Amino acid sequence: IDIVVGTHALLGSSVTFKNLGLLIIDEEQRFGVRHKERLKDLKSDIHVLTLSATPIPRTLQLALTGVRELSLITTAPVDRMAVRSFISPVDPLVIRETLLRERYRGGQSFYVVPRVSDLAEVREFLSEHVPELKVATAHGQLAPGELDDIMNAFYDGQYDVLLSTTIVESGLDIPTANTLIVHRADMFGLAQLYQLRGRVGRSKVRAYALFTLPPNRTLTATAERRLKVLQSLDTLGAGFQLASHDLDIRGAGNILGEEQSGHVKEVGYELYQQMLEEAVAELKGTEEAVDTGWSPQITVGTAVMIPEAYVSDLQLRLGLYRRIAELETPEEIDAFGAELIDRFGPLPQEVEHLLKIVFIKALCRRANVEKLDAGPKGTVVHFRNQEFPEPVGLVRFIGEQGSLAKIRPDQSIVFIRDWPTPEKRLAGAAVIMTQLVRLIEKKAA
Repeated sequence: IDIVVGTHALLGSSVTFKNLGLLIIDEEQRFGVRHKERLKDLKSDIHVLTLSATPIPRTLQLALTGVRELSLITTAPVDRMAVRSFISPVDPLVIRETLLRERYRGGQSFYVVPRVSDLAEVREFLSEHVPELKVATAHGQLAPGELDDIMNAFYDGQYDVLLSTTIVESGLDIPTANTLIVHRADMFGLAQLYQLRGRVGRSKVRAYALFTLPPNRTLTATAERRLKVLQSLDTLGAGFQLASHDLDIRGAGNILGEEQSGHVKEVGYELYQQMLEEAVAELKGTEEAVDTGWSPQITVGTAVMIPEAYVSDLQLRLGLYRRIAELETPEEIDAFGAELIDRFGPLPQEVEHLLKIVFIKALCRRANVEKLDAGPKGTVVHFRNQEFPEPVGLVRFIGEQGSLAKIRPDQSIVFIRDWPTPEKRLAGAAVIMTQLVRLIEKKAA
């Protein structure tokens, strides 16, 4: 046998391969990490191609960091139209109209519930509010033959509505089914909802998806975010953007272990990401391993942060901190400050101080300063590895300062100043660091 097509059964211990060379995983989001690792255990140098409209966060993370190569198919089939999506509390009248409209234009509908236990309740609801429709029920606990008969009958148009669990999520292609209603949409994952929406609109007819919510219940914050993302991404080929949002909501998972979502708490997400990117670049040999793993430590005795009262959303605050960490030039810092004012209003004092610290930090990196302590009487500057790129110019600069600067035995430099307030310390430290950077730039010129 040259090619074997199968389900998870291929992972059984009784199956052995003589010379496995290529593994193709379709609907990748349906497989656990353990399954894919088991396939890789069969042979170490196997080629792997994974296909998915919505990759799990861990897989997307592997692609984005360069561990795997990534290619996107974003061109929709000819005449394919995007599915119109609506989110609303359960309303019997809306559901009746939605199902009947599909029936009157000669189509069929899917009605998906999260649990098998919900099927009887929803079946009763449908028989009460839309008695004129023929409804078939399908779920994974049915006997295979019975399930097959129901699906074939639905495919042949003998039923108007297929009431089912998420077993219809992947692999179904029924061109005449162009309306989807999801019961308790807040209980589904983002990728699941996207895959379910992909079951309709598979022909040249406009399709509709209605995601219903319980009427008198407050949604969790993540459920609300999932549904907002789904509603905003209603264009064709939006799977990659949606998977990116899923990565953002759920976290990237553990690339070395089996967790498919969540953050790497031990080292912190940013550091982990940076270490991973450097390791990948080093192994690929695409660039020299650059030692960016140091960050200047700056103390000025004032609060530097984005207050919760200024930006209330935690995810948004973390995103802003990440962007701040990447700012280098004064133009970038000014532009970021202007954006904050535009989005959130006048800058609080803590944020102003934070942006000034970022500016000083960028100068410190250029001048090889690993620690700067500023107080009311001046500042102490510690050089990284006790090295400064332009020692001659530095000695001359200290000499020009006279009694206002001196070198300590540990090679740090004390600049004596009168800075009673944090604002003066920040401004003064920026001036001194600018002067040190100019010494280096003079030498380079």
